[in-house]
Amino acid sequence: MLAALRWIGPSVVPALLLLAVVYFSDRRREPLPLVLLTFFLGAVGKFVTGYAEARASAWTGLDVTTHVAGDTGAMIFLFGFAAPVREASKVAAMWPAFRSKYFDEPIDGIVYSSAAALGFACVENALVLREHSLGWIWVLRTLVALPAHVFFAAAWGYALGRVKRIKRPGAIFPAAWLLATVMHALYCHLVYGRGPGALVGTLPLLLAMGTATIFGLRDLAARGDRSSRTSILLERVSSLYVSGPPSLRTVREALHQEGQPITIRWIVFGALVTLGAMTLGVALSVAFGHWAHVDFSTVDEHDVSTTAPVALLGSGLLAAFPVSGYLIARASNLPTLLEPALASGLAILGALVLLGLAAPVALVFALAFSPIAWALSCAGAWIGRPAR
Repeated sequence: MLAALRWIGPSVVPALLLLAVVYFSDRRREPLPLVLLTFFLGAVGKFVTGYAEARASAWTGLDVTTHVAGDTGAMIFLFGFAAPVREASKVAAMWPAFRSKYFDEPIDGIVYSSAAALGFACVENALVLREHSLGWIWVLRTLVALPAHVFFAAAWGYALGRVKRIKRPGAIFPAAWLLATVMHALYCHLVYGRGPGALVGTLPLLLAMGTATIFGLRDLAARGDRSSRTSILLERVSSLYVSGPPSLRTVREALHQEGQPITIRWIVFGALVTLGAMTLGVALSVAFGHWAHVDFSTVDEHDVSTTAPVALLGSGLLAAFPVSGYLIARASNLPTLLEPALASGLAILGALVLLGLAAPVALVFALAFSPIAWALSCAGAWIGRPAR
């Protein structure tokens, strides 16, 4: 019994505590039996997908870990089978709640998708801790899993929350589910497919998904009835951003051209400026590392203590994006964010292609950093754009 508590306690207790936070954050609380049913179905989904993945692995010889299937085999298995099946199981767990009469406000999409994700993560963490000893790296992996699964599910939960009246997935749902699946596959590859040092790559990924979740929560709250159905948690979150980050609607308006054509020359010029800023950022990081006697040759993904040089290079690279976004917005003097956003996206795409050709292993980490890099570029452009 005590041996079982070693892996049951650290997996069940945090999941239930986070579920309680989600449940009590909604002022018009959902029926507790339905929330718990969604949580339970999410847990069942992990058992089902685990069995399916084991059978598929035995049949194909592929696996989520690189030491079994190699880099290419692990990525094919994750992106082509494991991640889609896992996210599909969460959708299936939420489906009874989605079709019920209690799914009557937009924010319910986040509440029930989070419940399904937490049930899935609870069982996943329990199985991980049962198989491995309670070393700090495995505890860290299980702690990261809880917010990660919630953020992934929040993407398609947001899409379902927008169609609460018709109770059918809208056009945005496939794109949101695909995004969640891609992010899930990247996360699993970094956390379980590679060495412990790769955990550093999950930080920008989770930061980007967490930021997107906050924007989605605020947008769903704006679509609901603020007078009686506003989430307490959302009120507190929104109060922190009264004069801070814009709403999702404001961002969409900033990306709208209002009838004027896209200025191609500023997109191309902006992409070149972004690539130049990226190169300069890496060069400055290397120069600082040389001055501080940082040995970049000691980096080993199997040793977390050797990831400091990678963090230094990543910081210099990410710092280039808000600077380039600001410069593009100031130079173009355009009132929208579309040109700077497209320019940074083009530069990121070019960098990913080059990395894929030169260093395929680094491509995984670059993909994890790409969302936050693009967001930083847009933030810099938001600051630098002329006032309307």
